[in-house]
Amino acid sequence: MKLDQVQITQFRNISSAHIIPSPHLNVVVGQNGSGKSSFLESLHYLGFGRSFRTSKHKSVIQEAHNQFSVFALCTDSEGEKHKIGFLRNSNDEFQCSINGEKSQRLADLVAHIPVQIFTPQSSDLLLGAPNLRRRFIDWGLFHVEQSYYSLSMSYSKILKQRNALLKSAQKSPNFDTSQIVYWSHQLAIFGEKVSKHRVNYISALKLIFNRISLQFLPEFSLEISYNRGWDNSLSLVDALDKKLSTDIKMGFTSVGIHKADLKLLANGVNAIERLSRGQLRMLVAALQLSQTLYLTETTKKSGVFLLDDIGAELDLQKREAFIDELLKTNTQLFVTAIEESQLSFVEKYNDKKMFHVEHGHVKEEQ
Repeated sequence: MKLDQVQITQFRNISSAHIIPSPHLNVVVGQNGSGKSSFLESLHYLGFGRSFRTSKHKSVIQEAHNQFSVFALCTDSEGEKHKIGFLRNSNDEFQCSINGEKSQRLADLVAHIPVQIFTPQSSDLLLGAPNLRRRFIDWGLFHVEQSYYSLSMSYSKILKQRNALLKSAQKSPNFDTSQIVYWSHQLAIFGEKVSKHRVNYISALKLIFNRISLQFLPEFSLEISYNRGWDNSLSLVDALDKKLSTDIKMGFTSVGIHKADLKLLANGVNAIERLSRGQLRMLVAALQLSQTLYLTETTKKSGVFLLDDIGAELDLQKREAFIDELLKTNTQLFVTAIEESQLSFVEKYNDKKMFHVEHGHVKEEQ
């Protein structure tokens, strides 16, 4: 899905903006605080229903207003047009519209436009907590495997039920654990299915990643491995049964897909111990590009890629290589920079548009 037109209202310092982007490359230039990152943030909402800068939706609503909205006219890979939009108000109420059909389900919105983002903080994918890496895997599967969302949501609901029972058992020595055993079996059914999808996804992603990483970080031998979240020698139900007494003591489930992690090695050592900050960013770029390629090859879908502050910690050669490879995937790309000189190489691209942002006003440059 590509964005043909975007209408933004009352979003941070952008009172109103109507954009007709290029289906390929869009360069957004502006000084710090001008609103260029806010512009990308509004597009991020189309793919995630949330900001990449804050967890508080209320903080992105323009001062003196009680809601913001983002609407887009899009074209899918079959050439069909779609009208997609949403709004959030100061009461944190959400509503989206898909071709005139209104919904309050976030999944209805984000399923339509696969959006990825790369920012100066993207190395947090490797430096941060395991849930960030699980989210990375789940994003990829959400857009390529139709049943995945339902399976993962079922697992989450059962996990909450089991954890509630564990807390009850923790407080009551005479608690009947047969209820926990029942929910352990239910959790294992969905957990094994989700885990199988994740394992297959990472196996497929590796093949693409191995090729991309040779281009982006040729000086290192890089490896990906997936830790499924429990002892590999056991089934999930056996692992849950084995940990039952421990889980009751702690009051939560200590094994399962919610404990899974993605491990990356550089020359046989944990990547975060071996690579510099800039190299870690290129490793994340290789991972995200691998996802983009897999999405395109598997589903024929095209997505939207947001590159915020491209100049941060990436030299000119790396910036050019990253953008070159993204554009080869038929991705619609939005890139922000403080100065056009940070993207001097974009002159070689024919199908591009340049936008200038100042004081919240987004203007296309001719």
